[in-house]
Amino acid sequence: MKRKDLITFGNNIWRVLDIKDDRALIITEDIIELRWYHNDFVDITWEESELRRYLNNEFFNTFNREEKGKILSVENSNLDNQWFKTKGGANTTDKIFLLSLEEVCGYFGNSNENLKIKDNQKWLISDENDLNRQAKYSNIYHWWRLRSPGYYGRTSASVNSNGNVYVRGNGVYGRPRDGGGVRPALWLKLVE
Repeated sequence: MKRKDLITFGNNIWRVLDIKDDRALIITEDIIELRWYHNDFVDITWEESELRRYLNNEFFNTFNREEKGKILSVENSNLDNQWFKTKGGANTTDKIFLLSLEEVCGYFGNSNENLKIKDNQKWLISDENDLNRQAKYSNIYHWWRLRSPGYYGRTSASVNSNGNVYVRGNGVYGRPRDGGGVRPALWLKLVE
C-alpha cells in the first residue's frame, strides 16, 4: 500500500493519504452522503457537532467487528481558522473524522503556504491542487465539509465543487439547502 492508492474497506472505496509506521490515513474517494454539520444554526465547534457524533456512532457502526478493530482512535487538533481567527475548539479523540483545513491543504498537494498567508485571497484558496481536491456525489462534482471552523462559529470550512479550499466556509445548518458532502477519514491499522 502506498499514498494515493485506492482500497476497499467496509462499504466504501478509500484513498490512502498518508502512511506512518503501522497505520494509514484514508478518506473516502467519493462523497458518501449529504449531511449538516450540526442540527441547528448556532456557533459550534467540531467537538460538539452533530456530524462528529454521527460519524463516531452510527457511521462507525456500519463496519463489522473485524473492521472496527482496525480503526484507530486518534487525537485530532482543532486549530483556529488561520484567516478569520474563528475558534477551532478543544482537541478531540475520534475514530472517524473530517479533515481539517491544514490536512486538506497538505494531503491534496501542497497548499499550506496559501493557507498561511491570506494575501489577496479573499474567501478561498484556488491553486494547482484544485483538481486533486474535487470529489463527486452521485457522479457529479459537489462541495464537501471540513471539520475546521469557517468565517465565524456558525460556519465550517469546506472544499467547493471546483476543488477550491473554501476557508470562509458554509453554514453549519440551513443553507445551502443540501447540507454538504461528507468524506469520512480514519486511521487504519495495517498490521496485527
